Amino acid sequence: MYYLISCLIGYIFGCIHGSQIIGKIKKRDIKGEGVKNAGASNATILLGWKYGIVVALIDIFKATLAILLVLFILNEAGISTAEISLSIYLTALFVIIGHNYPITMKFNGGKGTASLVGALIAIDWRVALIGIAILLFFTFATDYLVIGVLFMYISFLITTYYFFGNGPALVVIFLTLLCIYKHMENYHRILLKEETKLSSMFKKSA
Repeated sequence: MYYLISCLIGYIFGCIHGSQIIGKIKKRDIKGEGVKNAGASNATILLGWKYGIVVALIDIFKATLAILLVLFILNEAGISTAEISLSIYLTALFVIIGHNYPITMKFNGGKGTASLVGALIAIDWRVALIGIAILLFFTFATDYLVIGVLFMYISFLITTYYFFGNGPALVVIFLTLLCIYKHMENYHRILLKEETKLSSMFKKSA
């Protein structure tokens, strides 16, 4: 029952899209323009880094809030620590599924990177610190956000297994495979040298 509640809360929060909110304010179809992704990176490409940051913050903290809400419900119900750990990972999974496949956008959303960062923050400060540090290192080292994202997922898997065990790690394996699937077009563009680099994204004025 509590696993189902966790998944439902995660999906509902995941369907709240920063790009959709900012797109309506700016009267732009962020999903339909640029690299056709409903996320912060495409918002930055189309509208500039200031709007990209706003989109990212919305997508980050919807995941954080969803997990904190689930934690509050489970703690009030006196659920065991092991069940709570799996529940918050299921919440994170369904926030990202909701972000990637939102009913509000005909199941065609973004790729979930910002939401994963928000989930890391809520899950465990150690997992978040390591994951975000690796994201930043590999992103700036390669000048490609998508490479940093891939290594962040790998670190998330390792730290989850170390701190929380098999159940949550299986959830992260699924998340990592979903990440790879959603970013296949980015990897292809890197091979063709057509992928937008981080440095060029932030040169665009707001």
